[in-house]
Parts: sequence; C-alpha cells; structure tokens
Amino acid sequence: MAELLAIAFLGGLITAISPCIVPVLPAVVAGGSAGTKRSRPFLIIAGLVVSFTLATLLGSTVLSALGLPQDLLRWLGIGVLLLLALGLLVPTIGYWTERPFSRLGASSRVGSGGGFVLGLSLGLVFVPCAGPVLSAIAVAGANHRVGASSLLVALYSAGAALPLLVLSVAAQRAATGWRQLRKHLPMVRRLAGAVLALTTLAIAFGFFDPLQRAVPGYTSALQNQVEGGASIASQLQKLRGEHANSYAKKQAKAAAAKGPAPVKKTASFKTVALPDLGPAANFTGIVAWLNTPGDRPLSLTQLRGKVVLVDFWTYSCINCQRSLPHVEAWYKDYKNDGLVVVGVHTPEFAFEHVVSNVRSAVRSLGVDYPVAVDSNYATWDAYSNEGWPADYLIDPRGQVRVYDSGEGGYSSMETDIRELLAANGVTRLPPPTDVSDKTPTQPITQESYLGYGEAEYYDNGNLVPDKAVDYRGPPSVPKDSFAFNGIWTDHNEDATAGARAEITFNFTANDVYLVMGGTGTVEVSLDGHHLSSIDVNGVPRLYTLFSGESLVTGALEIHFAPGVQAYDFTFG
Repeated sequence: MAELLAIAFLGGLITAISPCIVPVLPAVVAGGSAGTKRSRPFLIIAGLVVSFTLATLLGSTVLSALGLPQDLLRWLGIGVLLLLALGLLVPTIGYWTERPFSRLGASSRVGSGGGFVLGLSLGLVFVPCAGPVLSAIAVAGANHRVGASSLLVALYSAGAALPLLVLSVAAQRAATGWRQLRKHLPMVRRLAGAVLALTTLAIAFGFFDPLQRAVPGYTSALQNQVEGGASIASQLQKLRGEHANSYAKKQAKAAAAKGPAPVKKTASFKTVALPDLGPAANFTGIVAWLNTPGDRPLSLTQLRGKVVLVDFWTYSCINCQRSLPHVEAWYKDYKNDGLVVVGVHTPEFAFEHVVSNVRSAVRSLGVDYPVAVDSNYATWDAYSNEGWPADYLIDPRGQVRVYDSGEGGYSSMETDIRELLAANGVTRLPPPTDVSDKTPTQPITQESYLGYGEAEYYDNGNLVPDKAVDYRGPPSVPKDSFAFNGIWTDHNEDATAGARAEITFNFTANDVYLVMGGTGTVEVSLDGHHLSSIDVNGVPRLYTLFSGESLVTGALEIHFAPGVQAYDFTFG
C-alpha cells in the first residue's frame, strides 16, 4: 500500500509539470496576485484539492443517481470562475458575490482574503486533465478498501497542487512586494479579473486544446516509470485484455463436467438446447449510463424475465463499428419481443475514457440502446473479457447461454436470440434481419498500433520513446509493415507528427482506417497517386484513408500536418 501512496503523489507531481496543467495556470497566478492575505494561496489550493478529490470519487456516481449530465460539474466550475472574474472587474458584483460566504470566513471574492471558492471551481475544471495517470491509480486502488482509494486520489491531487501552490505564493509575493504594484492593487485586481475571465472563456470553448496538443508530451516517460511498479503494471496488463477469458471457458468446462444444468421451468420460459455457461455477472463499476431513462443505471436483476445481449465494444474500433449494424438491427427488430441490448463501452485508448467523447460517439454512430460506460474495466473484469467486440447472450433467468467474440457469426447469434425469445413465450417473431456481413473473408494486413506500447509491424528499427526523432524509412517497406519518415514523437499510445512527417504502409485490404486526433490536414496517396485530403480535428476518432471495391495490395503514403496524432491502423 505504501508503494501505491508514493505512486499517487508522484503521479500528481508529474501531471503538474505536463501540458495538461496549462488551462489552470493563469487562474492560479491571477488568483494569488489578486489578494493580500498570506493565507489566500493556501486556501485556493485547498479548495482545488477538496473539489478535485470529491468530484473524482463521487461526482460521476452522484450525477448518475440524480439523472444529471456528466459534464455538469465542469460547467458549474466554469460558471463560478466567470462570476468570480466579474467580481474582480466590477466591485458591486464582487460585493454581492462575497456576501453569501462572508459568515464562513472564506470570501468568494477573488480580490479579498478568501480564495477557497476559487479553488473549488478550479478543481472542477481540472478533473478531466488527470485521466491517464489517475486511471491507473484508481484501478490499482480498487483492490483495496474504499478509504484507501480515497487516500490515493487525495494524494494525487495534493501532488498536482504542490507546484501550483508555489506559483500562487510567488505571484502574491510579487504583487504585494513591489511598491509600485502595491500602490495600484485595485488595478492589479481588475487585471487579474480580466485574466481570469479570458482564461474561463478559453477553457469553456476549448481554446487551450490546440496549445496542449502542440506542446510535446515530455512527461510520458516519467509517467511510464511511475506506473512501472509491479502492482500497477499487473493492473495495466489486465486492462489491456491480456488475461485469459476465464469466464466463458471455466463455466463451459464446469457445465460439461456436470452435464446439463437443471432449468427451473416457469410459465414463460421453456427448456432450450443451448449450453448453460453459468450466471451472468452484473454491471459493476459503471461510471455513466447512456440511453436509459434519465441516464439511470440498469441491473441484471431488474432485467430478469428478458433476453439480454451484453455487447462489449469501444467506439474507435473498426471491428466494433462493423458489428454495430447487426446489434442495432437486433435491438430494433426484437426489443418489443423482450430483447434488451446493453453495450458495455470499455475503452482501448485514453481519450475513450472521457464520458462526453463516448456520448458524442454514441450519438454519431446512431446507437440508441442502453450503453454502460465501463471506463475502469470493472464489468470487463467481472466477465473476464479479453477483446472487442464480444457478446454474451443471457436467458430470462440470468444465465449466460451463448458467448461469442470477434466479428462474424451474426446469423448464428440471431438464431440463438430467436430461440430464447421463443422459449420465453413469444409466439410470433419478425423475419430475420437482413444486414450484410462485412467481416473480411480473405487474408488482410493485421491491425497495427503506432505507439511504442503496442507497436509491432514497423520497419524503423527501434522506436525512440517520447522524444522527437527524425526517422528515415527504407527505400521499400516490406509487406504488411509500415515505416516512419520525418520527425515523429512516439508515445505509449500514439505517434505525434512533426515537420515532414510521413508514414508509408505496404498493405493488403479492401479498406484502410486510422484513428487520429489533433488538428491538421492529412494527405493520402496510393502507389504515388493522390487519393484524398482529410481534415483531422476534435476528439480522436476513426478515419477512412482508403476504400476499394476489391482486395488491393499497395503502398499507402500518408503525409501529416505537424501536431496530428496517429494511433492505430485497422483494415477491412
């Protein structure tokens, strides 16, 4: 446990020197310089630690329980920051803003001696910044008591806040120590209010995002070392799905040894010939629910009497996107007959942990059945799942009857769904769905990751982690391999383009896809012939680089604008 506490604190320190901290820096400096009481910087940072810790531990659960949007706390923090900025710029507004907090001795007005409320609002807008390191800490802490997990998050936030405290104290000392500034403190406060207002608007409209992407991820190596302890490493390995699918295999083996399990006959459910793989695990550790009434959680207990399909997926996975039309068709055609589909969204990349990103993807992909956001892999682990997509078909008694992983097998799964629905008393079913199966049937190039954590099919010798390197690819790239050219910074999950950045991929497939993020233009050519220009912007997602009518073997040449992030090639 002591090791985890140290990792949590060091992880916070690393976050505080990463590009992620950029949005809160101006607010911390402005807040510190706007007051004269020596306690002010400490109150700002104390508020940040308290709100960050509570929002991380309880925010998602409370918002889900109340049926409120998951981004509400962030927008609440932005609203308070803007109000505090107006209080600095307009003394009358500052007076009325201060009054509700005057009895607490922690004035909300940024220009006076308090600052605790300023820190509370900063903590709320800082929460999304902590993703990658914090997710490892949170998952590792989940194996201990709840109190221990709370302590881990508190230490993480304290580590992140310590450098901010130094900056806030330094800003205050500078503002009050210089005689000329001392004479003009009202002007200093108005200037701080203007800085705080501009910072708040920049956070609200995402103006800091390009800056954060443009700054090199120079802390990645440190993060990897911090996460390299045995406890964290084993958890991360588990998160990557590198453990065996013990759920289906063990249950199937036990069922085979015991013979067919006795089925409790009910008025509505009859015996079927499908194997009984054991009781289905309930949904656990879900951070948000989408497409349910009021975004309220579901449980398998309340779904008893229904046929349930649990579909593990992640939105940037092309294999999942090819299977989605089948799952959506089953839900549409059979939901009135008692079929419930629950998509368990378990992320592959860090950006897929963000609930608002998942919500946007669910909307754009047209997914209208319930989705459980499983960002901490809790339900994934409960099922001992090992990859995407994966389906578990559950009968009305809560027993798993069919397990299927990967693409294909759609007609067989639909037949099993129809069998369970019929056994549950449905006498008239609609005709089987008619969705074309786009699962590749010929040998094609394998999925290829660009980040050094999973990179395998590259032809540049050894990749240099977390450092801008001018790569030189070979004259010709071997089949089913890729090579970097120009300046690239290779991170654990992605490669970020610099000047003259190119990738050449010698592939065989009908279609080529690439997960990309950042902002910029990507030019795509095949065997020297220009195909298209792709504008990359916003949250990382899957882009189509090439789509052919038949199987193609060729060299795909991709030119990237500086700052574009490339994650993962997939093929169809």
